[in-house]
Amino acid sequence: MSGRSTLVILGAACGLLALAACTEKPQTGGGVRVDAPPYAGTGSHFTQPGWKAGDKAGWEQQLKARQQYGQNEYTRSTR
Repeated sequence: MSGRSTLVILGAACGLLALAACTEKPQTGGGVRVDAPPYAGTGSHFTQPGWKAGDKAGWEQQLKARQQYGQNEYTRSTR
């Protein structure tokens, strides 16, 4: 093997490595489950204290309270 052919093979190998580094990872995440109702809970520790998974009435009450106090500009204003 001559020095030129070794250089060509080495250049091709570097080019293939560079192209392989630019590929996108496969996105195989589970995503959002649409078969379970939203009040079924996620099983994480980011839930309101005292709320139990599957409590539809409590879920709706919490949404109403959040809408009234967190998204209503009239109740948020300080004037």
